[in-house]
Amino acid sequence: MSLTELLLRPVLGSPAKPLITHYDDKQGSRVELSVVTTVNWAAKTANWLVEEFDVEPGDEVAVVLPSHWQTAGVLLGAWWCGARVVTETAGARVAFVAPGGASDAAATAVVSLHPMGLGLPAGSVPDGALDYLTEARLSGDQFSPLFPVPGDTPALGSSTVDEVLAEARARATGLGLSAEDRVLSTVEWTGEEGILAGFLTPLAAGAHLVQVTDADPANLASRREAERTTADLPS
Repeated sequence: MSLTELLLRPVLGSPAKPLITHYDDKQGSRVELSVVTTVNWAAKTANWLVEEFDVEPGDEVAVVLPSHWQTAGVLLGAWWCGARVVTETAGARVAFVAPGGASDAAATAVVSLHPMGLGLPAGSVPDGALDYLTEARLSGDQFSPLFPVPGDTPALGSSTVDEVLAEARARATGLGLSAEDRVLSTVEWTGEEGILAGFLTPLAAGAHLVQVTDADPANLASRREAERTTADLPS
């Protein structure tokens, strides 16, 4: 199974359960994704990667994005089709970058990071690049891998599916996280360590992740109260 299937399988029985709540303190926005909405975005991304770029297990997909609900869909979609997520664009089959981001990949997808999921404004897509949200939303919201994803397939940098999942689960256990937790995180998903610590660890526990991007420390207490969080990252 792919890393995405292994991560999401335990929560699929509760499709309406909130899985990721994203705050952007700079934008003043809050977006909540249920299990089924998260799965649908991941499926659209996986379908798009396979149909548009012929991504197969082990192919490099660069993700150079901040912690964001759209980044969650990109990461889970990439892993679902077996891609190896990296954080450097050179040599990647496709790179996902923020507006204004640079890429040396064979193909570049620009992620708008608009809080309400709008694509890039007309005329703002760089030459040779693609508007991820506008393009991927047209893909199917169910995905069936064309190829099996063995556990020894690289998933994050040089670490395999099995290694990444084991490490995320070990960290979740070490933090005492469970499916009953609501985890407030200010960890940026920068580099492999940020993705593992801030994104994969809560998901491996089946916890509800409340991610705050560009966090204003003055707002954190009210976020904890409003979201009834039970744990913090970093702890």
